[in-house]
Amino acid sequence: MNNKRKATLIGLIAILLWSSIVGLIRGVSESLGATGGAAMMYTVASVLLLLTIGFPKVSEFPRRYLFWGSLLFVSYELCLALSIGYANSGRQAIEVGMVNYLWPAFTILSAILFNKQKSNLLIIPGFVIAVLGICWVLGGDQGLDLAGMTANVKDNPLSYGLAFSGAVIWAAYCTVTKRIAGGKNGITLFFMLTALTLWVKYLATSEGGMEFSVHAVIYLVLAASAMGFGYAAWNVGILHGNVTILAGASYFIPVVSAALAATLLRTPLSTSFWQGASMVCAGSILCWLATRERQAKTALSSEA
Repeated sequence: MNNKRKATLIGLIAILLWSSIVGLIRGVSESLGATGGAAMMYTVASVLLLLTIGFPKVSEFPRRYLFWGSLLFVSYELCLALSIGYANSGRQAIEVGMVNYLWPAFTILSAILFNKQKSNLLIIPGFVIAVLGICWVLGGDQGLDLAGMTANVKDNPLSYGLAFSGAVIWAAYCTVTKRIAGGKNGITLFFMLTALTLWVKYLATSEGGMEFSVHAVIYLVLAASAMGFGYAAWNVGILHGNVTILAGASYFIPVVSAALAATLLRTPLSTSFWQGASMVCAGSILCWLATRERQAKTALSSEA
């Protein structure tokens, strides 16, 4: 197995870990608060990364990667953790997580626009179906319902807005780091910066104290492990592996994540929710196929 295939496999492991994040983050935030819980998670994750990966030689990092990688990563993590933490209920946390899972489609779109990734017209229906799937989820039990979706978003525009912004930011991170990282991995530094930013926010606001319990500690350790090791594996994958394959596999995260979160949070989900989640997956897969087919044709023509 060559290095690129190994890196791709490591990236696939990250996808499995990510599928548990929404439910775990929500579990931590219910006990420790949105900001305080997130700060604790990234602090523990940073310690785990220091013990397993170590602290990188920052002086060897390309300056552009150090700046843009840090900025985009920290921004995304704040959007992800706080959007779930600020949700008003377990069901809303799962919906917010689903909005965040627009990032695979956005990643493919960014690769086409900025990295000159070849594609065909399947990208158009794929992207439209993925977005419609989110609308279907947000419509509640009625499915595609504009009034219901609007009311749902108005109930907590901060959480939904952060989740959508996070999807866009993570797509930018995946696209930019592939071009400017120079093979370097700054995941430990990025997690430490995220933890520091969250602690500053926690100390600067009037969020209530954290209530530790056995339940909270278990969720904290599991969430930190899934996040730290998941992102470490993903960073290896996008820097050295096949980004298109990883993006394609990641399209199945929404359904698996929703199932795990519903179990962890004891939140039943309606048939319309699963229909919308399946549409997100299907639309994202079409986006992936739009690039895969063109790559296959290019490979065949080069062999002829």
